[in-house]
Amino acid sequence: MSPSMLKMWISFAGMGLMIVSIFSIYLSRYKFSNGLLKGLTALFAYLCMIVGGLIVVYVVLSGPTR
Repeated sequence: MSPSMLKMWISFAGMGLMIVSIFSIYLSRYKFSNGLLKGLTALFAYLCMIVGGLIVVYVVLSGPTR
Protein backbone atom coordinates (compact mmCIF):
# COMPACT_ATOMS: atom_id res chain seq x y z
CA MET A 1 0.00 0.00 0.00
CA SER A 2 1.36 3.40 -0.92
CA PRO A 3 1.94 6.07 1.75
CA SER A 4 -0.78 8.23 0.21
CA MET A 5 -3.39 5.51 0.53
CA LEU A 6 -2.30 4.78 4.09
CA LYS A 7 -2.73 8.45 5.02
CA MET A 8 -6.18 8.42 3.44
CA TRP A 9 -7.31 5.45 5.55
CA ILE A 10 -5.81 7.00 8.68
CA SER A 11 -7.70 10.24 8.02
CA PHE A 12 -10.93 8.27 7.50
CA ALA A 13 -10.39 6.66 10.89
CA GLY A 14 -9.98 10.11 12.47
CA MET A 15 -13.15 11.40 10.84
CA GLY A 16 -15.01 8.25 11.86
CA LEU A 17 -13.98 8.75 15.48
CA MET A 18 -15.30 12.31 15.33
CA ILE A 19 -18.64 11.08 13.97
CA VAL A 20 -18.83 8.49 16.76
CA SER A 21 -18.14 11.25 19.28
CA ILE A 22 -20.99 13.38 17.88
CA PHE A 23 -23.50 10.56 18.31
CA SER A 24 -22.15 9.67 21.74
CA ILE A 25 -22.50 13.25 22.98
CA TYR A 26 -26.05 13.31 21.64
CA LEU A 27 -26.88 10.10 23.51
CA SER A 28 -25.21 11.37 26.65
CA ARG A 29 -27.05 14.67 26.74
CA TYR A 30 -30.52 13.86 25.47
CA LYS A 31 -31.26 10.14 25.72
CA PHE A 32 -29.75 8.85 28.96
CA SER A 33 -31.14 9.78 32.36
CA ASN A 34 -28.82 7.66 34.51
CA GLY A 35 -25.95 9.82 35.78
CA LEU A 36 -23.31 7.10 35.61
CA LEU A 37 -24.29 6.11 32.07
CA LYS A 38 -24.28 9.77 31.01
CA GLY A 39 -20.81 10.27 32.45
CA LEU A 40 -19.33 7.15 30.87
CA THR A 41 -20.83 7.97 27.48
CA ALA A 42 -19.57 11.54 27.64
CA LEU A 43 -16.10 10.36 28.65
CA PHE A 44 -16.05 7.93 25.72
CA ALA A 45 -17.21 10.68 23.37
CA TYR A 46 -14.57 13.17 24.47
CA LEU A 47 -11.83 10.54 24.21
CA CYS A 48 -12.96 9.72 20.66
CA MET A 49 -12.97 13.42 19.80
CA ILE A 50 -9.48 13.99 21.17
CA VAL A 51 -7.99 10.94 19.44
CA GLY A 52 -9.76 11.79 16.17
CA GLY A 53 -8.54 15.38 16.35
CA LEU A 54 -4.96 14.28 16.97
CA ILE A 55 -5.15 11.92 13.99
CA VAL A 56 -6.46 14.66 11.71
CA VAL A 57 -3.79 17.11 12.94
CA TYR A 58 -1.11 14.49 12.29
CA VAL A 59 -2.36 13.86 8.74
CA VAL A 60 -2.58 17.56 7.95
CA LEU A 61 0.77 18.56 9.44
CA SER A 62 2.72 15.61 8.01
CA GLY A 63 2.48 17.21 4.59
CA PRO A 64 1.97 15.79 1.15
CA THR A 65 3.33 12.42 0.07
CA ARG A 66 5.28 11.78 -3.08
